Amino acid sequence: MDSSPGVLILCSLLCSVSGQAPVVSVEPRAATVRQGESASFRCQVGSGAPPVQLLWKRANNQALPDNAKIGPDGSVLTVAKARPENHGQYRCMASNSAGRSTAMAVLNVKYAPKVRLTRAGPLHVRMGESVSVDCRASGRPRPTTTWKRQGSTLQLVTKEANDVNTIQWPAVHPDDSGVYICQAENSEGVAEVKIDIIVEGQPGAPVASVGATEMTVVEGHTITMSCQASGSPLPVITWSKLRAPLPWKHTVSGGVLTLNGVGRQDSGQYICNATNMHGYSEAYTQMEVESPPYATSLPDQVRLQPGDALSLQCLAHGSHPIQFEWSRGGRVSLPPGAETTNDGRLRKAHVKLSDAGTYKCVATNHIGSSEVLARVIIKA
Repeated sequence: MDSSPGVLILCSLLCSVSGQAPVVSVEPRAATVRQGESASFRCQVGSGAPPVQLLWKRANNQALPDNAKIGPDGSVLTVAKARPENHGQYRCMASNSAGRSTAMAVLNVKYAPKVRLTRAGPLHVRMGESVSVDCRASGRPRPTTTWKRQGSTLQLVTKEANDVNTIQWPAVHPDDSGVYICQAENSEGVAEVKIDIIVEGQPGAPVASVGATEMTVVEGHTITMSCQASGSPLPVITWSKLRAPLPWKHTVSGGVLTLNGVGRQDSGQYICNATNMHGYSEAYTQMEVESPPYATSLPDQVRLQPGDALSLQCLAHGSHPIQFEWSRGGRVSLPPGAETTNDGRLRKAHVKLSDAGTYKCVATNHIGSSEVLARVIIKA
C-alpha cells in the first residue's frame, strides 16, 4: 500500500466523512400563522456521510396530520390551511449508516375564540337557591372572558380559574332573572354565548324593576329615578346608594327618587329595595355625572424682563377628555415663537416688550367650555 503523505491525507478525509453522523437544522425554527394559512419548514443537512435519509414527525412521535405535505426530496414540510390542532412542535430526523440527529420546529396557529357553557338554558331556579354557570373559552392567543347582563354594558363580578369564568349567585332573587352573556375575545375575534335565567319566587314575593339601569347626566341638573314593584301585599319601596349615603338633597315619593343639583360625587350605583312579608327584591341604576370644565391659570399674572422665558399652565377640572386653546387678547394669533402643548402649557423661550398683554386659555370638553385670563407684564 502506498503510504505517501498525499494518500494518507486523502484517506483521513474520506474515512472521516464516511464515519460521520448527519448534522441537521430547521429553518425557520418557529412560524406563526392564522387559522387557514399555510406554513413551511426546511430541514437542512449541514454535514454527514451520504446517503442521508430525512423523516418528519410530530414532536410526540405521532404521525403527521393529513394536511401536512412533504416535498419530493423530503426536506420541506408544509402544513396547508393550518388548523388549531396543528399547533405544536415538529421534528426532522436525519439518519445515515453512522447515526442520526434531530432538529425541532414550532408552529403557532392563532384562531378566534370558541366559547361554551357547562349548563344549558333556559335555567329555572327557585328564589333563594345558589346558582353558578361556568363559561369555558378556547382560542389562541388565550382569550379574555367577561360576563354581562343583556341590555347593560357593565361587566359583572365573576370568578376565574384556568380557562373557566364562573358567574354565581349565593341566593338568587327575582330581579336576577334575565339573559346573561359570556363573551370571549382575543386578537383574532370575538365569540359569545347566552343563557336565560328564570327565577321563580313564592306567591306574593316582590319583584322590583327600575326605569333605567344606566344613565349619564350633567352636573347641576335635577335627576329622577323610578322604581316599580309587584307583589302581595304591596311591597314597601326604599332607595339606597352602594357603599355611600344618599345625597343630602334628595326626596323619595311613590318609588321615585329625586336628586337635586347633582355633582360628580353623586356618581355610583343606586339600589331600589322592595320588601313585603314574603321577601324582598332589588333593582339597580348606575348613574354617571359628567361636568363641564372649570379652568385656572398658573400663574394668573407674571412679571418678566426682555429675554426671560415665559411659561403659563392652564389647568381644568371636569369630565375628560379636555382640550386647551391659548389666544392673546386683541390679537389674531399668539406672538411669533410662542408654543402650546396638548396639556395646556404656553411657552416662549425669550420674550420681548411687545409680548406683554392679556392671554386667554379656553378649556373645552363635550359638555361645555370655560376660560381664564393670565396677565403678562414685561418691563425693561
